[in-house]
Amino acid sequence: MRKVQRLFLLFLFVGAVAAAETPGGAAAKAPDGSAASTPAAGAKASDAADPVAQVRNKRGWEFGPFVNWGTGVGNRSDYKFLWAGLELGKVITPVIHAKFLTGQFGMAANIMPLWQAYTPPPHNEQYTCQTLNGQLVSCLLPAGGGTFRGVSLTPVIFRWSFATRSSRIQPWLQAAGGLIYTTHKFPPNLLSNPSEGIDGGTSVWNFSPQGGGGVHIFVRPKRSIDIGVNGVHISSASLGDRNPGVNASVQVQVGYTFWK
Repeated sequence: MRKVQRLFLLFLFVGAVAAAETPGGAAAKAPDGSAASTPAAGAKASDAADPVAQVRNKRGWEFGPFVNWGTGVGNRSDYKFLWAGLELGKVITPVIHAKFLTGQFGMAANIMPLWQAYTPPPHNEQYTCQTLNGQLVSCLLPAGGGTFRGVSLTPVIFRWSFATRSSRIQPWLQAAGGLIYTTHKFPPNLLSNPSEGIDGGTSVWNFSPQGGGGVHIFVRPKRSIDIGVNGVHISSASLGDRNPGVNASVQVQVGYTFWK
């Protein structure tokens, strides 16, 4: 969890340093004191020179593919993840002035047809067992593992994009919640054994609350490469017999966005 918190604070710091007064406050003036020409007069030239300002002012749609690699932390540090999908979003508000947090609020959603988790292979794991007379003893019991596959939907992503001085880089912070379906119960746990009264299954359905940040790096007008880092929690909310979950994982995402 400390790693996730540090990454979140790092992106908050980057956004705060980059944030500046948004263009469009006081009217610009020419050297002779007259009002300067409006941005519309040279819109195309301005768009090419400042693609960040272009998408900031237009407040249009954004969409594109992404791929995600991650690793669990803490007691799940031997878990690895590979996800890929498509994201659709839209800037909703005009620029909201809030000193160093000045920026715009937007919403997005994504779907990941490729969702894979790589866990240790099936193995025996140490547990505390109870004997017939109530005594607690240490025992080895079989636990599941291996590669898990599924799909994921993140229907709600709340994103704050900072207004910056840069014409090419736009940092952002986000919070989101998702739903995961896997073809086998995830995460792996103590295997169920009805003959001994052991219910060890988890659930094929899990929830994924998350938060993080990143940057859009504009390589040309209306095109950006996106790099982000999210801290993701995976839990079934006790839908299964047990709910060991993945308390925290760090997910690095790289994508390419088309802006309309």
